[in-house]
Amino acid sequence: MKAPSLVPVLPAIPVRTVPEMGLRELERIRLILRGGSVIDWRRMHFQTRDEVDRFLRLCQLDVSRPYDDAWARVVLSDAVEYLRKTFDYRVADAVAQPEEIHDLFLFASGAKGLARYRRIACIVLKVMHVIQHIEGRDLLFRLAASEAELAEMVTEKVLGVAREMKEMGLPIVEFAHSIKTRDSLVTKLIAKKETVAAQVYDRTRFRVITRKREDLLPVLYFLTQRLFPFNFVVPGQTENTLLPFKGLLEENPHFEQFIPQLHLDRDFEDREDRTGNAFSGTSYRVLNFVVDLPLRMDPYLPPPESDTRPRKGRVTFALVEFQIADEETARRNELGDNAHESYKRRQKRRVLNRLSRGLVVPKRQG
Repeated sequence: MKAPSLVPVLPAIPVRTVPEMGLRELERIRLILRGGSVIDWRRMHFQTRDEVDRFLRLCQLDVSRPYDDAWARVVLSDAVEYLRKTFDYRVADAVAQPEEIHDLFLFASGAKGLARYRRIACIVLKVMHVIQHIEGRDLLFRLAASEAELAEMVTEKVLGVAREMKEMGLPIVEFAHSIKTRDSLVTKLIAKKETVAAQVYDRTRFRVITRKREDLLPVLYFLTQRLFPFNFVVPGQTENTLLPFKGLLEENPHFEQFIPQLHLDRDFEDREDRTGNAFSGTSYRVLNFVVDLPLRMDPYLPPPESDTRPRKGRVTFALVEFQIADEETARRNELGDNAHESYKRRQKRRVLNRLSRGLVVPKRQG
């Protein structure tokens, strides 16, 4: 018999409006909008233990349980060992062996401990971030869970949050999901330069449509508070033609006060090489991003008290794509050159050209 789910319970939170958002929210939203990585951050933004505890639960860890706390400390120990062995890096004992795991995040935010702990804790957390992903992937390979079962777990989790959002009155007019068919996967892989199955990030995709443009930020931020941790956004996999960062600042002047404190200067996105989706229409506008959604795999594992595995991680990750737009933008995206059928025709033309190496001219499609 499979073990019951041990998913941590998240405390209820109110919807945060844009005027209520500060530096913390701006940094997390920007990370999603540009498809960045927390590895490039200089500090965290946690101020209280409760904030950290909620974040850990969102990562699917309830460290009030001995086995979850023990696992977090294994990852911490691995990170410290890596830094000491690879770089001969001196990690203070307060960081290497904190009284609580929560302290690491408070050190990294400058909210607790000596000033010198902040930099050390930030570096340790970055390494832990990488190690937990390696462990999560390794766990998935070792379990007898099919891709279909994983997709079902993802769908159940995401749509459960979608129901909560609607019950809370968030202005969502559509929250739909789709799973790519095998034919769609073949077409997409041939159309891409990198014909590797792992490169298809949108096998499971969720489309979220808000009532108005100004509803986008509250909905987006709520997702990072209730569904996926902001740091699990997959770097380099964001397509953002809807909410450019500078436009966000212009639309919400109160964010200007935080510009000097940002990890990256306000013009950073202007210097990035952004190549959008080659098959989209020229006026197509959307925010597409991919997240590593954390999933507890307790139903496929022995109970914690009888778990004899040498590495006792219980959380894995599933790649999930989110496509977000407001209702008016979504309507315009279905017109003329932007229409999905036009997108598919352009994609199929590329596939046929690649398969034929230019020897066969595709038939003109209506």
